[in-house]
Amino acid sequence: MSKEFSEVWTPADVPIAVVMISLNEAHNMDAVLENLKGFAAEVFLVDSYSSDETVDIALAHGVHVVQRKFRGFGDQWNFAMRELPITAPWTMKLDPDERLSDELKAGILSAIDDKGADGFIVSRRLWFMGRRLPVKHELLRVWRTGSCHFTDVLVNEHPVVGGAVTHVSGELQHHDSPDLDHWLDKQNRYTTAEAITAHTGGSLGAEPALLGTPLQRRMWIKRNFMKFPLRYSMIFTFHYCFLGAWRAGYVGYVWARLRCDVYRLWEYKLREIQLTGRMPVKRPNGPGCPDLRVKQFG
Repeated sequence: MSKEFSEVWTPADVPIAVVMISLNEAHNMDAVLENLKGFAAEVFLVDSYSSDETVDIALAHGVHVVQRKFRGFGDQWNFAMRELPITAPWTMKLDPDERLSDELKAGILSAIDDKGADGFIVSRRLWFMGRRLPVKHELLRVWRTGSCHFTDVLVNEHPVVGGAVTHVSGELQHHDSPDLDHWLDKQNRYTTAEAITAHTGGSLGAEPALLGTPLQRRMWIKRNFMKFPLRYSMIFTFHYCFLGAWRAGYVGYVWARLRCDVYRLWEYKLREIQLTGRMPVKRPNGPGCPDLRVKQFG
């Protein structure tokens, strides 16, 4: 690790605290923290007991790090909003695989100076297999400190902010996994959580409503997805044609097909729970420590 790193985060001029949660994000930490230098006044990380160098890298950059057992995304984010010693007047949610463009940094600072809103929506652009996709999401990511809570869900949590919200210019880049092996492992965990939520009747990110907000419409589709005929053809057509993934060529095609596979995994795992009456069991991943009760060979 570079000796130039500071043991204390060097505050920048933007009065904003950036908060992240992590589990084994060492492959992202240097890049995301370099991206935040000169922008964020404070940076916080809630780590779920990473086994890689995530915490080492964050501490070397001067990030305020705490650790806590992961119980669900909504629960972890609500802990962060409730317990972290944030002093900046504004807070931003950021994932370790995201990067702020210079235009977005300037847009956030300008919006803060305008004092006309209580929260800011940003445009997040997806990067996949090292390619920029023509796929964007509008996400609420910045708010006045203390004004936000998250939906208490296992996965796909959403911030809830009272007061006026507005869009800011610029792009948040989402570099979705360093490779497909990592991406598939992540989707495997997410689809398991989605299947458990569907089976137990757990809360969704918002109240499902076909004629409601865009978020409520997405929740209505999720709640009723398995009732739709030709649903996987619809999912592919939506991602490939409507969202415009076709413009990214081969990578866009792969991404659209894999989005269908994610929905299939979710459905198959739910059907398995219903058929067997058993919830998925977490099992150790990878080798453990030597057992000294038995003879060891190098």
